[in-house]
Amino acid sequence: MKAFVYVSLKKSVLDPQGKTIQGALKKMGYKTVSDVRQGKYFEIQLDNGIDQAEAKTQVEKIAREVLTNPVIEEFQYSLE
Repeated sequence: MKAFVYVSLKKSVLDPQGKTIQGALKKMGYKTVSDVRQGKYFEIQLDNGIDQAEAKTQVEKIAREVLTNPVIEEFQYSLE
């Protein structure tokens, strides 16, 4: 089983890298881009014998305790 974890800054947190990317896109002619928020993406391979409930528990714990800073970041995930 594979987990896909997406980590992004909370909406209330300023994203200077996203703003820099947005500015660069505007200069390149992409005038319709109104906002950019950057984040992180992780693929986690889990043992094949793990059941769906245990996979959810482990992935949520990994994301909460290792992959994110809960003060400024949030996460979402999916399992395949």
